[in-house]
Amino acid sequence: MWREYITATNTEEALEALAERGPSARIVAGATDLMLEIENGARTGIETLIDITRIDGLDQITLDDEGVLHLGPTVTHNQCVDSTLIVERAFPLAQAAWEVGAPQIRNRGTVAGNLITASPANDTIAPLMALGAQVTLRSTSGERVVPLDEFYTGVRETVMRPDEMLVDVRFPAIDPQTQKGGFLKLGLRAAQAVAVVNVAALLTLDGDRVSAASITLGSVAPTVIHASRAERFLIGRSLGEETISRAGAFAMEASKPIDDIRASASFREEMVKVLTRRLLEKLANGNERKEYPENPILLSRKENQKRSWGAGFGIIHENGTPIQTLINGKPYTAVGAGHKSLLRMLREDLQLVGSKEGCAEGECGACTVILDGSAVMSCLVPAPRAHGAEIITIEGVAEGDELHPVQKAFVQYGAVQCGYCTPGLIMSSITLLDEHPSATTDEIKRALSGNLCRCTGYYKVIQALENAGTL
Repeated sequence: MWREYITATNTEEALEALAERGPSARIVAGATDLMLEIENGARTGIETLIDITRIDGLDQITLDDEGVLHLGPTVTHNQCVDSTLIVERAFPLAQAAWEVGAPQIRNRGTVAGNLITASPANDTIAPLMALGAQVTLRSTSGERVVPLDEFYTGVRETVMRPDEMLVDVRFPAIDPQTQKGGFLKLGLRAAQAVAVVNVAALLTLDGDRVSAASITLGSVAPTVIHASRAERFLIGRSLGEETISRAGAFAMEASKPIDDIRASASFREEMVKVLTRRLLEKLANGNERKEYPENPILLSRKENQKRSWGAGFGIIHENGTPIQTLINGKPYTAVGAGHKSLLRMLREDLQLVGSKEGCAEGECGACTVILDGSAVMSCLVPAPRAHGAEIITIEGVAEGDELHPVQKAFVQYGAVQCGYCTPGLIMSSITLLDEHPSATTDEIKRALSGNLCRCTGYYKVIQALENAGTL
């Protein structure tokens, strides 16, 4: 694991630390990808993590006077999902962010991190490329702006230098009078799925005819690519059945997929054609927003998302530096946990063993806790991020001998089976009902999409949550 963890108080501090430590340092915000890569040995030589989540102003989504949208480097996927500005003026990005992982992952994972990880299957790259996005890279020696089309050089490879930090993602906001766009993804399951194929599109219309088109394809080449021939073909045409069919065929020609564990190359090619057609049909019929939720499930208490961190930051956590945090309303100090995940610190150092390790990959949700008001997978959170934070674990949801209504419902309706996944399910459920007290069955399923039950007892869990408010 890493040797030191720096909690930066401003961007200049982060850049200076990055410049001093060279390629052995990494900027982190959500750290959901990097934690997994380090744990699995896919990323080696990382000695320093530089946390930028306590820097004021980096989590802003803004629209400037020139009609350009800006995303700060710590803007999370769930912030995009919940942003009226993004939904109204950058809808393909909102759709893509909604498809990322599960609520716990979207609460931590950032759009900037998704771009930098540079997998061609990452969901936000295709819509941002279709929207004509640029990224601003800054170092102690200066700043440069790179079009997203030129940012990628290969699978998980970008033009970023080791001393650079992505400080801004910018792109022209959609003009709702003349433009429309959307995003579609095919995965092997409804949630927590890596894209087999994804497609994004942005069309500019002059009456009923296309005057400009941008169609991007993910997971079908070493980098996200444009379906250039399909884009050119659409210009000057209306979106009739024949036009849409031929555009789908041209998009298929642009793809250069490989066989892998998720799909064969031939299947991916066919799905590019199918998804492109479906997306263009939705845009033609004006129903691209039909399935997007009015009140998306975030598993986050919005009033706790903004905090004043006060003094004590700008520190370097090494193995001997104490981590001081508030857990279940009580102060805790952990010494020697600076190189661990939050889950391991809770279990090994603080003896709070209710949170379980089911996968250590952010897949099962058994380790779910509430960190500063948001449900997160604690196996993917660096332990030093807990310094100065407020955390709720399964040990803190009951009041004395009185169980929480969700716990009571789990007992009454038989939702507790082997019990291993139960702590994570309860933490997600409590956050859901705080956010949506009268959650529908579909909302419950969405909220629990990041929690796996090995006993497959989902029907009882859903029944318990449908009735928890009455206990």
